[in-house]
Amino acid sequence: MLPPAAPSSPPRTAAAGPAGSASYVYLIATVAALGGLLFGFDTAIINGALVFLKKDFGLTDSQTELAASAILFGAVAGAAVAGWLTDRYGRRRLLFGAALLFTLSALAAAIPRTLTEFVVARLAGGLAIGVASLLVPLYIAEISPAHIRGKLVTLNQLAIVTGILLAYVASYYLADLGLASWRWMFASAAAPSVLFMGTLLLVPESPRWLLGQGREAEALGTLTRLNGPVAAAAEAEEIQAALVAEQGEAADLYQPRLRQPLRIAVVLAVLQQITGINTILYYGSVIFTEYNGQSAASAIGANALIGGINFVGTVIALFVIDRVGRKPLLLFASGGMALALGALVVALQLHAPGPLLLGLIMLYVACFAVGLGPGVWVVITEIFPNAVRGRAASLATVALWIACTLISYTFLSLVNAAGLAGAFGLYAVLSAFTFFFVWRSVPETKGRTLEEIERSWQ
Repeated sequence: MLPPAAPSSPPRTAAAGPAGSASYVYLIATVAALGGLLFGFDTAIINGALVFLKKDFGLTDSQTELAASAILFGAVAGAAVAGWLTDRYGRRRLLFGAALLFTLSALAAAIPRTLTEFVVARLAGGLAIGVASLLVPLYIAEISPAHIRGKLVTLNQLAIVTGILLAYVASYYLADLGLASWRWMFASAAAPSVLFMGTLLLVPESPRWLLGQGREAEALGTLTRLNGPVAAAAEAEEIQAALVAEQGEAADLYQPRLRQPLRIAVVLAVLQQITGINTILYYGSVIFTEYNGQSAASAIGANALIGGINFVGTVIALFVIDRVGRKPLLLFASGGMALALGALVVALQLHAPGPLLLGLIMLYVACFAVGLGPGVWVVITEIFPNAVRGRAASLATVALWIACTLISYTFLSLVNAAGLAGAFGLYAVLSAFTFFFVWRSVPETKGRTLEEIERSWQ
């Protein structure tokens, strides 16, 4: 299940000059981000498949919620164990295990004969998603130079939304295969999963994790390829000093100095989800078919358009997050989401035409994609010390997936009780709360090394 240890000197894909190899940095980040692509694809493919799965198995609303949310229960478990496992076995090996699980779960989800078998397959896929959602941004943050760390971690979010878009496009073209088309939709995830496994053999282990294990030569070799020999020596010394300072009580996850970053990370993670984004990503087809009167093909086409907006917004974030900063983007996103959802509530109550409703949903998704989508993952991977980064990020990621699961598992029940306007009105209020939380509590971290951020909490 686990690949051989990475070589002490990185592959000769790019030469390391005095300032290191930028191409090698981007190669590592791109390979790791394939895990984000699988994360996005596996979570979003249910959107198009759900229309056919519901008819094929004759599912009730509660069974439909279970089918849509099963992968999220697995993600909670995966994120919960990933922090401890990655601190023990490393980032790269655990990512390889997740890639293998992605492949097996994609095939298993395509062949079930009952809802129970389908739920078990999706739970397994959720384990892989939980691991990848934690490890990919964490690994990228640990290998990235400070001045482009936000951009490279955002590359993971770009991969996630690319996976979501590909899932929508695949669903659109496979929808013509009839009632059993949902099986082909899930099976299609196996191909990128195998690609992820193969390309992971090209990248090294995180140098910060290697130094924590006493493997100085391997860590220095990777740092030299990334940053050049002079900067590598200085960075290795800085990391070693931080590791020494983190011994004993300083490695305790619940020490007083970590209360504030833990609170920020957990609250941000929960707010990213309870503002409602995944109700659109998971239930979009159901919303458009059952509440807006569209055909299945038309609803899946609308989802593809929303996925495109999500993609474009994340591309914009990729280029501005290291210039504008994390906090301004989070404020812009949450404020814009609150306004878009508020307008959507009014439009629903006035029975506005479908194109206007779709436009307001697209505006909401665009705001999320520019700020709250990538920004939360960047902050979570930046604000913790090296000795507890895996466990602390795991705690925040578990909170994120629990919130995502609760929102997704209860969405149809909430709509039945309060209507679409009531559901989106609640998400608008939570988006406004997110704005005020970011304004009052979240620090700016752009352009600072991970060790500089760590010292700021002392």
